[in-house]
Amino acid sequence: MKKWLGRTGIALLVLVLAIFIALATWEPFWAKRDALALADRTYTAEIIRDEFGVPHIYGDTDADVAYGVAIAHSEDDFSTLQDVIAMSRGRYGAIAGQDGAAFDYAYHLLDARGLAERDYPQLPEDTRAVFDAYAAGLNDFAAAHPGERKLANLFPVDGVDVAAGFALRQPFFFGLGNVIEPLVSGTPLKREQGPAIPGAGQPAPGEDAAPVVRTSHTPRTRNPAPLPYADEAAFSGSNAFAVTPKKSGGPTTLISNSHQPWRGGVAWYELVVESGEGWHFAGANFPGSPFPFLGHNADLGWTNTVNTPDMVDVYQLVLDDSGTRYRLDGEWRELEQRTVTLPVRLGPVVLPIRRDIYRSAHGPVIKNDKGAFAIRYGGMGNLGQLDAYYRLNKAASLDEWQGILARMDIPSTNFIYADKAGNIANIYNAAIPARPATVGGERIDWRGILPGDRSDLITRGSVSYDQLPRYVNPASGWLVEANNNPFLDAGAGSNLSPGDFPPELGIELKDTNRGTRGAKLMAEAEVLDRAALERIKYDTAYENSGYIAQMLRDVAAIRTDDPDLLAAQRLLGEWDLNADNIGRGDSLALLMIRPFMGSSYSNDPWPDAEAELQRSVDHLLRHFGRIDPSMGELLRLRQGDVDLPLDGGSDTLRASTLWDIDDDGRLSVRHGDSFIQWVEWMPGERVASRSIQPFGSATTRPASPHYADQSTLFVQHRLKPVHFWREDVLANAASRKTVTNRR
Repeated sequence: MKKWLGRTGIALLVLVLAIFIALATWEPFWAKRDALALADRTYTAEIIRDEFGVPHIYGDTDADVAYGVAIAHSEDDFSTLQDVIAMSRGRYGAIAGQDGAAFDYAYHLLDARGLAERDYPQLPEDTRAVFDAYAAGLNDFAAAHPGERKLANLFPVDGVDVAAGFALRQPFFFGLGNVIEPLVSGTPLKREQGPAIPGAGQPAPGEDAAPVVRTSHTPRTRNPAPLPYADEAAFSGSNAFAVTPKKSGGPTTLISNSHQPWRGGVAWYELVVESGEGWHFAGANFPGSPFPFLGHNADLGWTNTVNTPDMVDVYQLVLDDSGTRYRLDGEWRELEQRTVTLPVRLGPVVLPIRRDIYRSAHGPVIKNDKGAFAIRYGGMGNLGQLDAYYRLNKAASLDEWQGILARMDIPSTNFIYADKAGNIANIYNAAIPARPATVGGERIDWRGILPGDRSDLITRGSVSYDQLPRYVNPASGWLVEANNNPFLDAGAGSNLSPGDFPPELGIELKDTNRGTRGAKLMAEAEVLDRAALERIKYDTAYENSGYIAQMLRDVAAIRTDDPDLLAAQRLLGEWDLNADNIGRGDSLALLMIRPFMGSSYSNDPWPDAEAELQRSVDHLLRHFGRIDPSMGELLRLRQGDVDLPLDGGSDTLRASTLWDIDDDGRLSVRHGDSFIQWVEWMPGERVASRSIQPFGSATTRPASPHYADQSTLFVQHRLKPVHFWREDVLANAASRKTVTNRR
């Protein structure tokens, strides 16, 4: 008997060991590809790094430069590039566990790979050449640095893999994740942006209900994600300023002031590119892109801010008893179904989790306890953004630049523009689904959940470019955009009217403190020269209006006998509405404002003021022993050994938007003012620009001298030069080398 038990125990141990080995090793074998067709050509690029480590990449062809972009970025942040590539292949869960698997589910749900495989061959040859070269650069760096690889068989990749990352990532910038997540979990959808549609019958979700008050807000700490997600998506912002020479008294000015995460797949990476084929651009990209997404060339430049129109339509399907068919126009159709494997890391093993993916004539379908819901969104099935961004980089005039945008290939984000000819513009760019005002004489509630059994409600294509709000050379001479509605961007007498745009477009009507404050300060300035614009860009004040005013009224109305809450109530009542690290109430206000801002930004439930005040007071007393520490003690820029005080708050023009709470109670900012670029075209002179980042060019390389070498300048509101012209680069070169795949 003992021998039998002993043999059984050994057998069980062997079985467990075999299962463990299988779970620890299956994923790379499952992901291996044997028949990948890679570009068969030679690439050669020169990489010159300036005194701040910013790469300037030169090549005879655009493809040569793209190869160099991949090498340079890998040298600085191969870790994040691998996360993006893993996401682009549906393997991020093998790195990041359950959170990563959520992105992999979206990858399959949206058929990112299928779109890339179908549309990539149809792109212009020179665009594909750039993507193929970029993939080759990633492959060569991975081959030369095997010790840095996170996953086996993640490389080699090709241009289609890189394109799949674009196909997945872009919809999350306009908030598709805010629809997918509640549908997956079966929780109520938030009210969609845009005005109510008169006569549509049903109100928009939550519009007829009493305000929901949540009891408290606890910030979530997340690893940097490879696409906009959770708080990073909800609080994505930016400021942008453009001024004509007449209003500035000198140059045409473009200020790019993006608010993005400081780490991860949607953190900016600064670079300058120049080829013998006319591609010369200074700006920044995200990991996984062969070209900048914003910046300037010799003739023109642009920047972006996130806009949030109603870009998504949700349909509730009628299923039969089997759940495999849905009704459309009185007929039953088969619901497309396929099963995918999501790799989910759990400690040392990777679990293969099977999930069913559904699709109807409307688009992707998500099933939950409340039924089956199909989604349709702006830009769905269009990969043209890969070519559009590349063409924008090389545009030489306002007409050419607008012609590219007018293709409607880039699904969302405002574009704020300026050029050497003195033109400025702001385009509310959005591939909004083309929704008719009436269908069969019936007014449709596009803000709500639509019936899924009617094909006449399935939108086809997007609205045209001439239907969108846009400003070109407004009489005011200036433009400011800060994620507010597009009807406040040029000042009184120049602003567009919301009544000129049909409600079916779903253009957001919200405002932001940054938008209100920016427009006010721009309008008050007689001359918007460099000094005036610096004061505005780094402004840290709040207007006593909107959600700020309501929060302060709610705090003043609190009835309590708690001495700490009473003291905090008085402190906020005396607060000077400025997050400048001077007033006694700055730290308390900083902790209070973000949840109220979130309610305004994202249609979240309105916070309970007393609960939020209690949370804020408890935090300050626990970590600082008082409720009025200086804001610089509380709010920090931290990277390695760098630990510096910050100013600004959530939704100030100088933005410190999101943070992690460290063990010592300090707030380590992770999202806010990120890549800042200040561009000027003086009449008759060449373009000149300056820039700054919160950390440096090598944010995941602690041993690099450029891990955090820009931080001191950043907290001091200072900028460094951008060496756009080659002679300036050579005069300030810290290193210079040639990279090639020539064997």
